Amino acid sequence: MDNSPPPCSFRFTLTLFLAFLRLGLTAFGGPAMVAYIRDLATKKYQWLSEDSFKQGVAICQVIPGATAMQVAAYVGLRSGGAFGAIAAYVGFGLPAFLLMVSLAILYQNAHDQATVVAIFHGLQLIIIALVANAALNFGKGTIKNWRDGLFGTAVMLFLVLHGDPFVAILASSLVGIVFYRNEATGPKGVLSTDSVQMLSQLRIPLAITACFLAGMVVLFVNNRQLFDLSLVMAKVDLFAFGGGYGSVPIMFNEVVGKRLWLDGKTFLDGMALGQITPGPIVITATYVGYLLSSLPGALFATIGIFTPSLIILTLAVPFFDRIKRNELFQRGMQGILVSFVGLLLSVTITFIMTVQWGVPQASVAILAFIALRMKVDILWVVLAGAIISILLF
Repeated sequence: MDNSPPPCSFRFTLTLFLAFLRLGLTAFGGPAMVAYIRDLATKKYQWLSEDSFKQGVAICQVIPGATAMQVAAYVGLRSGGAFGAIAAYVGFGLPAFLLMVSLAILYQNAHDQATVVAIFHGLQLIIIALVANAALNFGKGTIKNWRDGLFGTAVMLFLVLHGDPFVAILASSLVGIVFYRNEATGPKGVLSTDSVQMLSQLRIPLAITACFLAGMVVLFVNNRQLFDLSLVMAKVDLFAFGGGYGSVPIMFNEVVGKRLWLDGKTFLDGMALGQITPGPIVITATYVGYLLSSLPGALFATIGIFTPSLIILTLAVPFFDRIKRNELFQRGMQGILVSFVGLLLSVTITFIMTVQWGVPQASVAILAFIALRMKVDILWVVLAGAIISILLF
């Protein structure tokens, strides 16, 4: 595969932006949107071959960040270079950002009204079912034997006892290197590349990184609150392996547990809003940012939650063939992925402890979980939960 970025024009960049903007308006279902991106990129516009698209999906599944957002950026990068990647990324995420800001404004002004309180009480139960379902789905694809189960359980207990998720993830990568040393995780190889070619391929990620760091310096000098908010969201994004849901336990720990910016109920309400907007669950960062610092907070929290994973994508694309064959990388990634089962289980337990339970609450949560296991679309589960909540609570 040719790894050099293609030539780009303003007209083509605009085409990418508008195509992904239209797709982003209906981007419900999270990772399920990858199939629609494939149709757009390989069939409607024929920007990429089927093989190139499949390789992009493989890359996006092993790096941090929301999978569908990363795949959109990959299509833009492969077809339109750096500006193409940014255009596709922004276009795909913009509808979710604008809708979440609107919902955050409504929430801030109406969250204490009786009907709204009832709706969000029910939606918190739906979120518990969603996270539990995500943990089960993630575990089915990741936990392969009793050792994996023991590893994931240890991570869960560490976090339930108020351990730091960042420590858990870093430790899991190191433990994974030792833990899986006798297991074949994929084809082996070594990391090697021509230094001149490497420098050429680093131009795009270095340019984006320089812009991001320059912006962070400006924030540090002029507005320390926005700097802290952006930095926290960037940290969350850097460690959000396993798709958008991988960010949930980390963001919850930072926003609710460590910094006390929001209480658990308010954070759960934000996650509920994130499920009725198009785009990934990490758009909850926009909601957090708005509640803390109005529109500037929403903007900079969103930039923080999406930029690091975009940089990692632009770094990973040229070197993926070499990196994925490195045995240490494979073992470390396996440790991280198993740890995320524990992360999701721990945040499920934390969310359960946040809610006041009774028979109606348990019934709603169980029915939502059953519906999700039966593959009912998330949007319909959330909307049904809102209607039932008005009647019950």
